[in-house]
Amino acid sequence: MKKNMGNADRIIRFLVAIVVAILYFTNTISGTAAIILFVIAAIFLLTSFISFCPLYLPFGISTRKSNK
Repeated sequence: MKKNMGNADRIIRFLVAIVVAILYFTNTISGTAAIILFVIAAIFLLTSFISFCPLYLPFGISTRKSNK
């Protein structure tokens, strides 16, 4: 699993996950949409910690700076 996420991408995903979690736990969002957003936030959090996004792989996308 080669890392394909840069720092900016990781930070944005982390912040989005935190905002969704706060909205979820304060009952600002509820119902099916809240559950779906919470699952997406959990995925964002996981991918930001491992620096790998599986959806980037088939498209050859990498936001990570190359080391030359």
